[in-house]
Amino acid sequence: MPHPEVPQNHLLALLPEDELNALLPQLEPVMLDFREIVYDVDVQLEYAYFPQGGVVSLVGVMRDGSAVEVATVGNEGMVGLPLFLGADRVLGQAFSQVAGPALRLRAAAFRTASAGGKLREIMHLYTQALFTQISQSAACNRLHLTEERFARWLLMAHERVGEDEFQLTQDFLSQMLGVRRATVSEIAARAQKQGLVNYSRGRMTVLNRRGLEEATCECYAIIRAEFERLLGKPRTNPLLLQRIELPTLSKDGKSTAGDGNPREARAPHRQRPRS
Repeated sequence: MPHPEVPQNHLLALLPEDELNALLPQLEPVMLDFREIVYDVDVQLEYAYFPQGGVVSLVGVMRDGSAVEVATVGNEGMVGLPLFLGADRVLGQAFSQVAGPALRLRAAAFRTASAGGKLREIMHLYTQALFTQISQSAACNRLHLTEERFARWLLMAHERVGEDEFQLTQDFLSQMLGVRRATVSEIAARAQKQGLVNYSRGRMTVLNRRGLEEATCECYAIIRAEFERLLGKPRTNPLLLQRIELPTLSKDGKSTAGDGNPREARAPHRQRPRS
């Protein structure tokens, strides 16, 4: 497990040396196991987590027990944002979808540390970046093909894990994408046939990242570019940046969203016709 004196978490790495040194003794290294709950529905948050690897899924939970992912968090961010916003619980769940190490900080200590200094500034910027991910993902889930969303999810997981191979079950992908398991099987099989991934016995291996970037929608580039703009992550592939040349949706101070002939909204479960 990475030592806390060498933080692999991007937010912690942005702290000035004196602020980080003051925080280090309070950071506890932990391993988030597969499916481990980080916070649960309407349960008081005890810690803020700064992942150093792996993927944590934030999910919205429905009354019938179903859940759909609204965001993923890896070493670019933190889990427990409600603590920074003044809340102590949330009506959702966060759990480790891909196991990995993290550093955790008790809620009271996090509130004190983020009340001022550089960490407060970083957390404001991260809040905006995460909000962009959640809102863009909501639009993506409504408008884009399941195959495009599949590629987007894999790209985000791949860069957070930092390795080409990681554990990923079809049940989880089905839940995260909001489609039947049979649909996930078909999409994964086509991606494997195209040489993009290899999927076997719950292990996903990314074989062709550039191919996944070409297969995804513009949402991946929008989310990543906003994180980079706000928090200084490495520059996005120029080919991806071409996808975020968004149209102007205003005229004379009025919104034109929904006017004209925008791309027809497509149900999230639709797939491209087979060739």
